[in-house]
Amino acid sequence: MKPALFLLLLMIATMVGQPALAGDVIGVRKIAVASPQRGKALAVTIWYPARKGGKETLIGDNKLFKGTPAFGDAPVAPGHHPLILISHGSGARIENLGWLAAGLVEAGFIVAGPNHPGTTSGDSTPIDTPKLWERTQDLSIILTALTSDPQWKGLIAEEKIGVLGFSLGGAAAMEISGARADLEAYARYCDTYRAMADCMWFAGGKGYVEGKAVATEKVDLRKIDKNRFEQSNLDPRIRAAVLVDPSLAQAYVAESLKQIAIPLHFINLGRPRTIPVAVIADKLAKLVPNSTYTQVDDAVHFSFLAECQAGGAEFLKSLGDADRLCDDGGVRSRADIHTQLRAMIAEAFTKSLDTAM
Repeated sequence: MKPALFLLLLMIATMVGQPALAGDVIGVRKIAVASPQRGKALAVTIWYPARKGGKETLIGDNKLFKGTPAFGDAPVAPGHHPLILISHGSGARIENLGWLAAGLVEAGFIVAGPNHPGTTSGDSTPIDTPKLWERTQDLSIILTALTSDPQWKGLIAEEKIGVLGFSLGGAAAMEISGARADLEAYARYCDTYRAMADCMWFAGGKGYVEGKAVATEKVDLRKIDKNRFEQSNLDPRIRAAVLVDPSLAQAYVAESLKQIAIPLHFINLGRPRTIPVAVIADKLAKLVPNSTYTQVDDAVHFSFLAECQAGGAEFLKSLGDADRLCDDGGVRSRADIHTQLRAMIAEAFTKSLDTAM
């Protein structure tokens, strides 16, 4: 990284670390949003600039991950705030992205995201994973609900809506921004790269339902609903997107990327030769007319997860989990990587949404 850029990021990080003028504290609320498509309500977490009040809590705190402090049900600070929708990674939970959501609130944004049914921790199966049309529906439904609710409508700047996605959530954010994927290309990718995490998941024969491991059939990607997989999931209300290690990187239709009309900001975690082919995004960025591309040194895919508790790695081993969720890629701590990412993402949305028409 160039010294001048590093100094700029440090300056931005310092600014982002200060409370936004719009509020005194970070508020958080959990709501249920009806989803006819899912046949159930979506569990949604909202972080927002707030006035003092509410109950201090740690969102996402558990045996593995550190939580993020916020004030439950604190009064919403008055104002007209940009809204960022977040889509979490496969097998993760929205609460564990509180480290990022809090940083965006400090920069003046309202942030909302669901736990996507079928691809959330404890509720995740291989057959549900490639159904990106369900994830994009979740995000659009939440956006409609918030901008229709009298409690939130007047607080959201509807001309300044962004979306952020990580991993499988990055694919959902790509698609709601206008990208389309090719099913045969995705199947060929897994034929070629069987050791990639998503391809191993499809072939593994195991999933999770109600918090318990269950045996599942191996997924034949070519039997996925082709029409739905390849349909456009564009929501024109989205005005900017940040994609962190977006999955399906080998399967997007080039022409659909060339036609994307909003700013897209791609971030890869790691050095060029260490970034998995599953999520490498430099070539995608070159196809999108208004895009940027950045890679973060000394990071790995899991660096986007919350900081682990002391003893977190040992706890994973005790569960027989082979994923090294607590390991990062170099000498930098995950906290340091998060500081850089918060600054980069806040800056990307601020610049893009300030120019949104």
